[in-house]
Amino acid sequence: MPLPKPQPLQPGDFYYTPEGYLVFTEQYHLRRGSCCQSGCRHCPWKFRPKSAAGGASDRK
Repeated sequence: MPLPKPQPLQPGDFYYTPEGYLVFTEQYHLRRGSCCQSGCRHCPWKFRPKSAAGGASDRK
């Protein structure tokens, strides 16, 4: 089965943090249609990694 074609970003799909990181919004994730299981800050599926290592996505 071929991978879905990436969609261009739309207004409201992301923002930049004061540190300069690009953060995808819930709007983007819902349009994407599935969870990437990376522990994204605005995950509408509320996925959280099970490891206690903690990554950039765990910081708020």
